[in-house]
Amino acid sequence: MSWLFVVIAGLFEMLGVVFINTFNQNKTIKNGLLMFAGFGLSFVFLTLAMNGLPMGTAYAVWTGIGAAGGTILSMIFYHEAKDWKRVLCIGLILSSTVGLKLIGE
Repeated sequence: MSWLFVVIAGLFEMLGVVFINTFNQNKTIKNGLLMFAGFGLSFVFLTLAMNGLPMGTAYAVWTGIGAAGGTILSMIFYHEAKDWKRVLCIGLILSSTVGLKLIGE
């Protein structure tokens, strides 16, 4: 169950990053609350994940999902560069995350 919690935490982290951009474009209370809700839920699920996973593994996987996912979402929705170097780096982050899952508890 801890692995599911860390994945959910990473997905909320991605949403929090998207809502930062949304908030920067349109500074409304609603967008600010969505941003804080995304990050807040991310921390809640990260806390739950750390009940069954080592801190270093949970944090690394959470960060990897958030970083790779945020980059992918920005490339899709905000038309950021999609060159092969960025895609390669995202692949490295994701493969490292999978590696941590394979060797983690």
